[in-house]
Amino acid sequence: MILNPKFPLYLPGVENSNNDNVTIIGASLREDITILGYFVSSNGGLEIKIQNEYSTKDYSSFSDILRKFIQDNQLENVKRLAVAVPGPVIHGKSSPARLGWDLNIEEYTRDFGFEKGDMLNDLEASAYGMGLLEDSDLDPIYTSGHLEKGNVAILAPGNGLGEAGYFFDGKYLRPFATEGGHSEFSPRTNVEVEFYQFLNNIYGIVSWENVLSKTGLFNIYRFLRDVKRHPEPEWLAERLAGPNFVQELYKAAVEEEVMICRIALDTFIEFLAREANNLTLKLKATGGLLISGDIPQTIREYIDKGKFYDKFKISDKMEEMLKNTPIYLIKQNHTALKGAALYTAYYQN
Repeated sequence: MILNPKFPLYLPGVENSNNDNVTIIGASLREDITILGYFVSSNGGLEIKIQNEYSTKDYSSFSDILRKFIQDNQLENVKRLAVAVPGPVIHGKSSPARLGWDLNIEEYTRDFGFEKGDMLNDLEASAYGMGLLEDSDLDPIYTSGHLEKGNVAILAPGNGLGEAGYFFDGKYLRPFATEGGHSEFSPRTNVEVEFYQFLNNIYGIVSWENVLSKTGLFNIYRFLRDVKRHPEPEWLAERLAGPNFVQELYKAAVEEEVMICRIALDTFIEFLAREANNLTLKLKATGGLLISGDIPQTIREYIDKGKFYDKFKISDKMEEMLKNTPIYLIKQNHTALKGAALYTAYYQN
């Protein structure tokens, strides 16, 4: 895996030959699955040797998963550790609400004998990992053919709502994390006011994550079912009660053309365009917008790119900037895993 020139990432360690042929364990922690990989750095890129998945809920700590991965693959003398976590990282520590674990990179580095350890927010790690994408991994919604020089916004609905960006310093893109997914959702139409009131009774403060996430899509669906009284076929209720809600809803919308599912997806995509607009404006992301995450990847074929672009560019005074912003859907998974490893390989000399 080598860097795509579309992403001129700030990685000063690429020029240092001491960072070549370094062994690295990368980890991407999620509430359902934790993914670990064994990498070797080479020529400014990465070669992945091993990748395993573990059910997060089967373990009481990240240390237990890390120890299992090392034992499973009989790894010895690995030099560096890189961990991507679904929450804010402050001074090498994080306590992601969806995991229920207290994480400390200094403890893992010390206890397992690594020479160096890094912990990043998962979407910041994904931003680094996107530098390893091929052009074929970028599905354009609107583009002039390349990412322009300027800040870039990243929006990623999945288990939660990830938001991050790249700051363009005139030469390089520098990824940074945000917790913008927890900013407050605001309704625009009378029906959206009803939706807001429905969510307000459940959550109190209604964040964008309550709307644009797996739980958010379920919130849209149950609002349509329970408040707007759209009929739900009996066979569908059983299917949606399983662990693959997003996939089953998408299948019912596309293959069975169930109206409530189509409306739920249409509503979700409109909200996605709305929050993409918000994030682009807040970051002044004239360089582009990247949409990733499990849900956009699942429903990518359903998204009407023209309608999305039309909804995205609506603004009181900034339509000229928005309508010229390149927008790409990311088709690749596990960018957080690769990005964390890339960061710990090359961020510092």
